[in-house]
Amino acid sequence: MSKQVIATENAPAAVGAYSQGIIANGFVFTAGQIPLVPGASSLREGGIAAQTRQSLNNVKGVLEAAGSSLDKVVKTTVFLADMADFAAFNAVYAEFFSTNPPARSTVQAGGLPVGALVEIEAVATLD
Repeated sequence: MSKQVIATENAPAAVGAYSQGIIANGFVFTAGQIPLVPGASSLREGGIAAQTRQSLNNVKGVLEAAGSSLDKVVKTTVFLADMADFAAFNAVYAEFFSTNPPARSTVQAGGLPVGALVEIEAVATLD
């Protein structure tokens, strides 16, 4: 198995012992993306809708750096700080995955990094 690390300025830099993304065996695996603005250390303001949009744009940045795209996502895992935000989250998510959406798991997390309301990770194909 070959493994390639993905690093891009179009998503928040890794701040620990992890990579923004990994390419392995024709798939791209993204790290969980919280709504940090790339190049800044602040969360996107504006509540769950704005934070969902930023998290998905961060996922998109990692995927594109790997040579993939949101259209090639086969699975996402979503962590919400509060499941009461699900409807607002889902409305934004549907804008990004309007046709043939990927499989998805959504869970409420006990706490997300730096007080984020949402964290999203994805698995996508390269072809």
